[in-house]
Amino acid sequence: MVDNWSYWEQKNYLHNLDFIVVGAGIVGYSTALSLKQAVPSANILILERGNLPSGASSKNAGFACFGSPTELYDDIQQFGENVVWQTVKKRWEGLTALRETIGDEHLKLELHGSWDLMTAAEEEIFSKIGPLLPYYNERLLEITGEENVFSVDMDVAQKFGFSSVTASFYNRLEGQIDTASMNSAFYRKVVAAGINVLFGTEVLSIDSSKKEVVTTLGTFTAAKTALCVNGFAARFLPDEDIQPARAQVLITDPIPGLAIRGTFHYQFGYYYFRNIDDRVLFGGGRNLDKRGETTTEMVNTPAIMDALANLLKTVILPNTPHTISHQWSGIMGVGQTKRPIVKKINAHLYCGVRLGGMGVAIGTLVGRELAQLMLDN
Repeated sequence: MVDNWSYWEQKNYLHNLDFIVVGAGIVGYSTALSLKQAVPSANILILERGNLPSGASSKNAGFACFGSPTELYDDIQQFGENVVWQTVKKRWEGLTALRETIGDEHLKLELHGSWDLMTAAEEEIFSKIGPLLPYYNERLLEITGEENVFSVDMDVAQKFGFSSVTASFYNRLEGQIDTASMNSAFYRKVVAAGINVLFGTEVLSIDSSKKEVVTTLGTFTAAKTALCVNGFAARFLPDEDIQPARAQVLITDPIPGLAIRGTFHYQFGYYYFRNIDDRVLFGGGRNLDKRGETTTEMVNTPAIMDALANLLKTVILPNTPHTISHQWSGIMGVGQTKRPIVKKINAHLYCGVRLGGMGVAIGTLVGRELAQLMLDN
């Protein structure tokens, strides 16, 4: 508890705080760095409940993506053209900001591209989206400056040894990162900037009228607090449209001669997989139990893990012996739209949450926007 801290510890971590940032993930780190860059003299403290960053920033699959053709098509039906292309633009700019902040070397960025996989069951949607690719590419040219981002790949199953996959849409700009390397680089930048981080410190409540953040270590006080806990934010912001969404993931043991290279979306993005260290990382299945997966409990469930294991065996690696090494889950933040909430709650509390499963893409940008909002108000 802070009552037992030394004078030096209290001086450096407890007193005269200008900003508190709750959450040591992409948004939290980016917010703190942006605040420090704007106000070099600011005393900033990041609070993180886990011994390591414990939200989606450290549990994600490491996809540097901005939208597959099936996702774009589905979103346009739900939200309309303007919203969707504004969202894609934000994702692209966010990925650019992440690369500028961390550097491709520290992200361990690999640009193998991605495939949006189709089976015979998706023939109708494939026939609808295929003619739209030229238009999608025109819009992406406006956003990215890159031509012919999407194309049709009918040979993906033969190329990678998949079963039941009949066609795919290829995205040549999608990449993959090493999530742990990214978080480590963020942490080093934060510490080098003179920002303090306390891990293992859970925030229990926020009394913004008193400028107080009550934690398991004691109470911290700062002029302004930034809440950057994504899917965990609902408990602090009950009036906002935020729901947790659990994502379950497994990874195989190393597979000699693994042919798979790149990132892959299956069944409209409800399943996703990639290569990493000669292993296959495979996640998803939230569509099997959306109600049950609306939770902050980070455990794995037999129904979804069995479904992932079955698809891995029958579709992804049908002719390749493999064993599952490990499994885990992470919590995303979702709502009625895919727009993040970057908002002033009151004079002392601000939030950057609900990243809609696209934290890698937009987290850095959301952090910058949140910091600017805090400085302007």
